[in-house]
Amino acid sequence: MLKSYNFSRKDRPNCIVFYAYFYSSIMIAFVRGKYAIKTPARVVVDVNGVGYDLQISLNTYSAIGTATEGQLYTYLHITENAQTLFGFADGAEKELFLQLISVSGVGASTARMMLSGLRPDEITRAIIQGNTKQLEAIKGIGKKSAERLVLELRDKLGKQHQDTPFGGGFVSSPDSDAVQALVALGIGKPLAEQAVKKTLLAVGADAPLEDVIKTALKNL
Repeated sequence: MLKSYNFSRKDRPNCIVFYAYFYSSIMIAFVRGKYAIKTPARVVVDVNGVGYDLQISLNTYSAIGTATEGQLYTYLHITENAQTLFGFADGAEKELFLQLISVSGVGASTARMMLSGLRPDEITRAIIQGNTKQLEAIKGIGKKSAERLVLELRDKLGKQHQDTPFGGGFVSSPDSDAVQALVALGIGKPLAEQAVKKTLLAVGADAPLEDVIKTALKNL
């Protein structure tokens, strides 16, 4: 039987610590069941008649797709006013979420917004490459927050993905590789993206990377 605890207003900070410790001992690592309710921001998973209300990112929503049941990794976020259960399509997204909220000034809601604005691989790449402008494009992320994310996570993420191109565990695509090649040649990224897009429409997405780059240069 669970014992009832009453905390006065002045003891609230201790109350938060207490509940954080208590719930950490019964942490829910994942839930598996039917998707009773599914929206771009929220999923209720029916596990043997018990509904788990999970807050999710657009990345997770896209991964779920039209599935009617499945498994989501979870993280219980505890504050003074709420206990929120977040759900993730895979362990990698959850790990990135935890790394994001470890940065001063980046809360759980902001981290979810980041995972809704960019894919996990795009966030990781932006941080490793120090692309603060891309991070600032996300709602809720200002210049200082973007710089702090790069400062605190760049080395950590770089070490985790050091064996893959550009320091990230990403699957390269012809268009992104071609754009990066053009940028390396001194072409501005917006112009490079426009040229590659035009080229792929003409030669097809299956064209060799070398041909895409050469043709894109002609389209500049």
